[in-house]
Amino acid sequence: MTIHRRDFTGLMAGLIGGLAIPRLESPPAADCDPLPKPIAALKPMTAGAVPIGDAERAQRREQARRLMREQRLDAIVLEPGTSCTYYFGDIDWWLSERPLLVVLPAEGEPAWVCPGFEEDRARELTGATSDVRVWQEDESPYALVAAFLRERGKATGRIGLEERLRCFIADGIRDAMPGAGFASATPVTAGCRMHKSAAELALMQRATDITMAAFKAAIPTIRQGMTQAELAKNMSAAMTRLGGDDPWALILFGANSAFPHGTKAPYTLKPGDIVLMDCGCGFMGYQSDVTRTTVFGKPSARQRQVWELEHRAQDAAFRAAQVGVPCEAVDAAARQVLTDAGFGPGYKLPGLPHRTGHGIGMDGHEWTNFVRGNRTPIAPGMCFSDEPMIAIPGEFGIRLEDCLYITEQGPRFFTRQSESIERPV
Repeated sequence: MTIHRRDFTGLMAGLIGGLAIPRLESPPAADCDPLPKPIAALKPMTAGAVPIGDAERAQRREQARRLMREQRLDAIVLEPGTSCTYYFGDIDWWLSERPLLVVLPAEGEPAWVCPGFEEDRARELTGATSDVRVWQEDESPYALVAAFLRERGKATGRIGLEERLRCFIADGIRDAMPGAGFASATPVTAGCRMHKSAAELALMQRATDITMAAFKAAIPTIRQGMTQAELAKNMSAAMTRLGGDDPWALILFGANSAFPHGTKAPYTLKPGDIVLMDCGCGFMGYQSDVTRTTVFGKPSARQRQVWELEHRAQDAAFRAAQVGVPCEAVDAAARQVLTDAGFGPGYKLPGLPHRTGHGIGMDGHEWTNFVRGNRTPIAPGMCFSDEPMIAIPGEFGIRLEDCLYITEQGPRFFTRQSESIERPV
């Protein structure tokens, strides 16, 4: 459920022209404090993993072209980001006021548009045979986009703009192509990315396996008087040592656990407190997202009752996630369990204040969601979180989050669910 740092670092860099925003990194595994023994003993879990290759990316571009034709789009325009990486591999480019753009037509090969002084680097990143077109500082990159499409006979065509294309770029392209029509490229990008291949699922499984191994190492380090930040540091260090990229850990103790995305209020752990751990990492470009909730010490009858209700709601969501069923039905199934127990109704507190699950893949949150009003049919290859949290302000919150993928036969979890409040993993 956590909003990942990697999702907004690039956005901020784009908003503040000329100012480089450094990528936020987790603390190195070894700093002034020694790591606890269970974490220091961890070894990488990276052996045998196979990254996404050029052949699969070529297939993705072909699928994009098929979807463009279905949507009556003549081309889509992207800049470096997750969708660009999905189709072309990692293009490590700072999103400044000088754009690097790629125009992928419905027929034929793409063109890249880049600043003239960056041409050599652009060719290095995009491939020696790429069609790279350069603009000088006193020229318009958008005129080059228009010229490329004019060459293809699409100067008055219908152009799809990718959802993370910054507004000033979209405006510039529209101004350069007054005779063209414009639409969202999301039916193409989401239409591809929502349906994971076997290779993608394998990388998501590895990211999840790393996260679960980190839980097993970090949970034994929990102690009385520990701060939330200390446990977060241990969990992040464990994922790093196991081979995870850009790890994150939202740790909440006691009454703080009722805040779905955390609070700045400090807290030191004492017996009887809820311990909520929402954690994940990347692996070769794919994400994990897992939440475990337990108690430090002996759980009360109230804590156990709410934990078991949460488990039943998660089970109900899982059972509802069948091929062909609208996504909103999954949210409704989980929410009904909670409403029948006296929580809610709807998004009211105490109860479930957010959607039951989000899409996950290359981004921690991506298309599509288990939420009321989403009629998208569930289909094989889709991946979601299943996390119908119960938040009780001033008391505690319980969230169990496991991600699932859809097969022809129905849903499958990437993880084993928690067995009990005492046995979170």
